[in-house]
Amino acid sequence: MQIIRHDGGLRQPSVVAAFALTLLIAVLVPLERTALGTALQWTDWPRLAAALLVASAAALYLFVLLRLPTRRQMQLVWLSLLILFLAFFYSFQLNAGFIIEKLPFLISDGMVTTLYISAMAIAIAFVLAIVGALAKLSGNGIAMGVAAFYTSYFRGIPLLMQLFLIYVGLPQIGFVIDPIPAGVIALSTCYGAYMTEIFRAGIESIPRGQWEAAEALGLSRAMTLRKVIMPQAMRVIIPPTSNQFIAMLKDSSLVSVVGVWDLMFVARAQGRADFRVLEMLITASLIYWALSIVLELAQTRIERHFAASDRSR
Repeated sequence: MQIIRHDGGLRQPSVVAAFALTLLIAVLVPLERTALGTALQWTDWPRLAAALLVASAAALYLFVLLRLPTRRQMQLVWLSLLILFLAFFYSFQLNAGFIIEKLPFLISDGMVTTLYISAMAIAIAFVLAIVGALAKLSGNGIAMGVAAFYTSYFRGIPLLMQLFLIYVGLPQIGFVIDPIPAGVIALSTCYGAYMTEIFRAGIESIPRGQWEAAEALGLSRAMTLRKVIMPQAMRVIIPPTSNQFIAMLKDSSLVSVVGVWDLMFVARAQGRADFRVLEMLITASLIYWALSIVLELAQTRIERHFAASDRSR
């Protein structure tokens, strides 16, 4: 059966197939009872009717969806999944009043602290990544050895262990660090190591001829890197680096284990105090998700900016 159109859509038989499949799944229990030799009960008929309704609604949804442009299809599917996702949480019978009451505190204390720690860690990690990448590409054995050791160690041990080594281990040799600076140092050094390799790969993706052409024009290496190499390398660097930023935002929740009042810590504390842990954890997860979406949108705009700059050259 041919179901794929040249424009990527689906033909009408797909709607029929979806209807049949949905109906089969919805009436699976009554069919199983019949197969076992048990007669259908009068309570099974409302279930069969509901199954038929669900199958019809699914087929109608797919029928309408397949006639929309691709972008509209994506938006409708995203919205539909969001509604199902929220309905799933609603089925837990959460206390909406409690969530509304605690939400300002989650945002004003927890989210603000999370954003502060993440922003500081991202800025430091960015600097460490540039320095580490340039050291690896410098051709100097000492610089290359230091950068290689840095990336190997901080990528080789868990982030939580790094946090404990900084917060708990350093005081044993006389260096006492507060929880927030310890969290910022752990996050920035860990993600700076990952981003070092991203920056190195991005710079190396630019052909060697670009360096030679800039040198022939009399540009210094620093000027060549800033004016010629990095604007082109950023198209390669931005997508994985943005993913690291989003991952860092989520991993910032680990600082709660050393007593930082970030979003995760506040959510757990407020939930335990009123025996409403599930409400607070779900709310915190939605806040993390919203922040990640904002970063994804920012990533898209930055990518478009560099893509437009590349086309204008």
